[in-house]
Amino acid sequence: MDPSQELDQEVPEYLRIYKDGRVERLKGNERVPPSNDHHATGVSSKDVLINPATGLSACIYLPPLSGNHRSPLLVYFHGGGFCIESAFSPLYHNYINSLVTESGAVAVSIEYRLAPEHPVPTSHHDCWEAFQWVVSQTGPGAEPWIADHADLGRVVVAGDSAGGNLAYHVAMRAGGASAALGSGQALEDPVKLQGVILVHPFFWSSARLSCKTSEVVALIHAFWKAACPANIGDDDPILNPLAVGSPLLSRLGCQSALVAIAGKDGMRDRDWWFYEALTGSGWKGEAEVDEVEGEEHVFHLFNPEKEKARLLLKLFASFINRAG
Repeated sequence: MDPSQELDQEVPEYLRIYKDGRVERLKGNERVPPSNDHHATGVSSKDVLINPATGLSACIYLPPLSGNHRSPLLVYFHGGGFCIESAFSPLYHNYINSLVTESGAVAVSIEYRLAPEHPVPTSHHDCWEAFQWVVSQTGPGAEPWIADHADLGRVVVAGDSAGGNLAYHVAMRAGGASAALGSGQALEDPVKLQGVILVHPFFWSSARLSCKTSEVVALIHAFWKAACPANIGDDDPILNPLAVGSPLLSRLGCQSALVAIAGKDGMRDRDWWFYEALTGSGWKGEAEVDEVEGEEHVFHLFNPEKEKARLLLKLFASFINRAG
């Protein structure tokens, strides 16, 4: 058989990897340009290149301006199992636009490199580099939408699914340690990372916690194998923040955390497990959890007009504005 047609790995309905190295993404491929949504929301957006050598980039969202008021700063990491989707897809462009409208925050949505071409933890390194770039935008030559309008004392990182995993590791590295990013000191020029929002975060483990179906387990394993071929299984510290060898949760480098959980999500019990471990870790911050009963993984992205999705958006906006 022609190697270009012979499958090596597959995440059914999402991703195909062929033996010749070709990758076919079945979802999340559409891209939209930045926009000036003046009539509907007043939100403007533009794309920026952070690292020309790697293509690391972002979309910045600016809310309607009001005098010299500085807005909270949100750094967002999209989901997609580390393998699909984009900060520039209509799914995320529309959602971040809505979140900026609701919160009034300046938002920077990060376009990190995807697996399997760039295996995990490449995405984690990209997101840490992007976070460092965002919080360094002060003084001459800085990106004006951030430097002129964002409050670097009110920084929140957030992400859904795989993006929730990325946001967690960035917050841990801000506190000085992360299984994905290596241990070390926090930022040389400390920036107050106020909060982290983990939305249905991609955490897993070998612990015998309940899961809805074997199909869900198979899907999670398929994504993780495609994303991180060198992984050591369900208890890889990148995937399982409670695994042996993981940094202490008490080192989470922010003042507050919100864990959003969906009642019918296959990762529900792992996310609750994480929240309970965080609150019992000795971490000095304030943690809160919100479970939306009867809803699936990232339901709010695909059905943003549902009442439960609208309430979740308001919760995220409220959390962002309580920062600082």
